Amino acid sequence: MNKGVLLLLMCVCFASVWGQKANFKQAEKFRKAAWEIGSLGVQANYLKDSDKFWYSYKTSKGTNWYLVNPAKKEKSLLFDNAYLAQELTKITFKPYQISALPLKDLKIEKDEKTVKFKVSEFNYEYNIDSEVLTQKDSVKTDKKQDAWATYSPDSTYMLFAKAHDLYMMKRGDKDSVEIRLTTDGEKFYSYASNGRDTTTKRVRSKASWFKDSKKFYVVRSDSRKLKDLWVIDVLATRPKLEEYRYSMPGDKEVAQHELYVFDVFDVDSNKQVKIDVEQWKDQSLRVVHAGKNSDQIYFQRKRRTCDEIDVCVANTETGESKVLINEKSKPYFSDQMYHLSILEEGKDLIWWSERTGWGHFYHYDKDGRLKNRISAGQWVAGKMVNIDTVGRTIYFEGYGREEGCNPYYATIYKSSLDKEGVTLLTPEDANHSVKMGKSAQYMVDNFSRVDLEPRSVVRNNKGKIIMELERPDLKRLYEMGWKMPERFTVKAKDGVTDLYGVMWKPADFDSTKTYPVISYVYPGPQTEAVPFSFTVTGSYNMAMAQLGFIVVNFGHRGGSPQRDKWYHTYGYNNLRDYALADDKYGIEQLADRHPFVDASKVGIFGHSGGGFMSTAALCTYPDFYTAAVSSAGNHDNNIYNSWWGETHHGVKETKKTIKDSIKGDREEISFKSKTAPNSDLAKNFKGHLLLVTGDIDNNVHPGNTYRMANALIQAGKNFDLVVLPGQRHGFYHKAGEFYQRKMWFHFAKYLLGDHSSDYFYEIDGFDRRH
Repeated sequence: MNKGVLLLLMCVCFASVWGQKANFKQAEKFRKAAWEIGSLGVQANYLKDSDKFWYSYKTSKGTNWYLVNPAKKEKSLLFDNAYLAQELTKITFKPYQISALPLKDLKIEKDEKTVKFKVSEFNYEYNIDSEVLTQKDSVKTDKKQDAWATYSPDSTYMLFAKAHDLYMMKRGDKDSVEIRLTTDGEKFYSYASNGRDTTTKRVRSKASWFKDSKKFYVVRSDSRKLKDLWVIDVLATRPKLEEYRYSMPGDKEVAQHELYVFDVFDVDSNKQVKIDVEQWKDQSLRVVHAGKNSDQIYFQRKRRTCDEIDVCVANTETGESKVLINEKSKPYFSDQMYHLSILEEGKDLIWWSERTGWGHFYHYDKDGRLKNRISAGQWVAGKMVNIDTVGRTIYFEGYGREEGCNPYYATIYKSSLDKEGVTLLTPEDANHSVKMGKSAQYMVDNFSRVDLEPRSVVRNNKGKIIMELERPDLKRLYEMGWKMPERFTVKAKDGVTDLYGVMWKPADFDSTKTYPVISYVYPGPQTEAVPFSFTVTGSYNMAMAQLGFIVVNFGHRGGSPQRDKWYHTYGYNNLRDYALADDKYGIEQLADRHPFVDASKVGIFGHSGGGFMSTAALCTYPDFYTAAVSSAGNHDNNIYNSWWGETHHGVKETKKTIKDSIKGDREEISFKSKTAPNSDLAKNFKGHLLLVTGDIDNNVHPGNTYRMANALIQAGKNFDLVVLPGQRHGFYHKAGEFYQRKMWFHFAKYLLGDHSSDYFYEIDGFDRRH
């Protein structure tokens, strides 16, 4: 046989096995799919002290604005678009598209007749009854000239800072004299909201008012001993250094917090009451309630070890404080599910606790005595929706209570404040998101699943649907060939724990073919990145699948506080490795279950914690995962923020006695935290990795990515690195599009064998005709 013919046959054979073309054009079409449709839900904007609300909704016919009166079960157009466009043109002489009126910042006044909004450079008012449109002042003059001021609720006084000290003056009085309230403010120990700013101009302060306008308070942080972190903005006119104070896990010096209360009627004496907040070294502090009664203030303090909390009330005249609730929670408190409500100026307290291993609400009296449990059982009570103090009823989200329902779906319940027991209000097998009016008589409920189209309704407080509001217009989406993703369940590596996920397939999916599989990951533990409500794009997942992949996204042990305490704390003290075994085992189960899943070609990608996890995957299971894209990854949690590492990995408190014959013996407390970084695994690396970071990321510092890159270089490994100029932790606009397409190219090259992107002169070269 001719050698040339043989070579051609070999190339054809190889191409059929390892040369599948990525469908970049279809991926691009589905990347933009969300732009092709309108609204997916109703965002209710309640009128003040009313059950009425307005909302805007976009369909293929355009955007309309509606006013809804649930009590009368009435829904009507807020105005006629054609008429309003006509009236705008009369005033401005400009044309307006009837189906897309450019209204911004719309709101309805308390009289329920006056509609205010902005169009271009002017403010407008429209009277619903008279149908009269009036142009008001310029948007430019609408900006507050005194944005530096914090106004008292009765509008009499304003607070501000200057050169780090606190000042007060009367509002609206040109002859009002500035009253200097403090003299000890300084850089990083400031009363100003920006403790670094050295300006002598009036700036916004850290002060907040009590509702009775008689007193105000300041939580003052001493960050003078904290160390700086830096990024360089290379896109500035002259490359500029950005500095910010940043505490890392185990740092010796962290911010120290103080709480002061000032009396408006005693400012001349410069009297400030320092509240007794001290309990633990390096504790965190926040005010949780400063209400109508300025004689007392409620605050919370937390140990640096994150496993003990005090809820306290303090006398604002004397500064004395007492503990109302003290609770320990090992290994740490869930900040995401944490809840405290203080009702009727302290008469009742609602506290969220995992003391049984499941998060539930508990009712305490004003003295901190437990009165009753509100919810109980092997499920989690979560986000508070509404508290009806008159009806002594609370409304909240719950997870995992209903048999056969995905434990991540938010289901709405109500319960009496004074006794245990809950009532289900939203029985549909879907993820619910509700917003209640102030009276707690009605709620707007948007519910859906990834495989169930959204539905927006109004319910009464017994759960009955009394009005249908909207369903989205998805005709264009289906015309494009879009198909819903599929739900699935697999087991964790322990063979017992259920993990819940979503699978995306190409629109032209063929069950007789095999497809590489890509896992989109985020390790948590504060949340899982799995979508449970209807989504068009699934973040990057729908578009990614169109290239010719099966894309999966599922949870893992340690991933979410929406499940029990054991589940969400599973990764404690093992912040690097805890999620990987479940991801690998889950993919193996899907490959065993579905012949079209090719487990010999596995990709993995993620952002932030997902970037951290995807790189670790190539270093931990290098013979299983083939390729990874890791963006903005916190590869070394020792240089990430202290809250994250010390809460979720752990911090060790050490006490030692210092002998001192002159001043007397004293106890010294220190803290230590050390997390295993990804760089330790660099020697194990195999496969194909794309590292990405923004160069001014002041959340996950780019040093995380650079350290990982250096470790791979030192280990003699081959990988790719992309730095996005001017991008912080999220990638936006052109940089975001560039990043997404670079992901496509990477996986197409190393999972499909399609190297065509190497020859694109433009990042969207696949979409250009040559």
